[in-house]
Amino acid sequence: MVILITGISSGFGKAMAERLSSEGHRVYGTHRKDCERIAGVHYIKAEVTDEASVQAAVQEVLDAEGRIDVFINNAGMGIGGPLEFCSLEDASRQMDVNWMGMVRFLHQVLPVMRKQGGGKIICFSSIGGLMGLPFQGLYSASKFAIEGYCEALRLETKDFGIKVVVIEPGDFATGFTAMRKSVDDAAVHAAYPKYAGSLASIEKDETTGLKPAYLAGKISKIIKKKNPAHHYVIASPLQKLAVFAKWLLPGKCFAAILSLYYKV
Repeated sequence: MVILITGISSGFGKAMAERLSSEGHRVYGTHRKDCERIAGVHYIKAEVTDEASVQAAVQEVLDAEGRIDVFINNAGMGIGGPLEFCSLEDASRQMDVNWMGMVRFLHQVLPVMRKQGGGKIICFSSIGGLMGLPFQGLYSASKFAIEGYCEALRLETKDFGIKVVVIEPGDFATGFTAMRKSVDDAAVHAAYPKYAGSLASIEKDETTGLKPAYLAGKISKIIKKKNPAHHYVIASPLQKLAVFAKWLLPGKCFAAILSLYYKV
């Protein structure tokens, strides 16, 4: 299969590119900056916030292969902090990368898949796209947007043989934690004294989480399925239980559980 993955320089993207290429797929991946390269993977320098760059990246794959069988929207970033102290520029940046970056690529990929009579679109959300996480509100909002967009897209494209899958990872040990931009100054901590403890708890869960290779193995299996599920929560048993609890419990009860867990 011809597979295009956004954001393969590290973390999930790198692990998926390595796994899928080793299985014989023709893997193309976008990256923003120079990185260690995986043998057999085709690297394309592209910026998800730039429409011309996105168009050129997709065209490069089409010029080489003539089709795209699987598109994996993985590129993303995080901005953390109390929402009151997150600037409008932060909010715009968060949505531009995580949500609009996906939209830009899909505007290029969807016509290709519709004309070729099918394909798989795999978009990365998060368990933070299923529940609003304290001090990660901008990130959660961007992932909620992906959930809604893909739910509509799935209905619109079902007659074209296009399968739309949303991945909702829990905490994984990737470079995401170190690269997160966090609002951090004295005024923030004075106004929100629980912020530091909550952030420390969040970062501990991430840095001790599952390994990206585990997720890559799951993606490999999903790609092989003729009719994959609409959603896959890939997380620890406790985090999967939290997702189930969100669906099952009254809102106030679930909010109380989140408050205890995140120390707010």
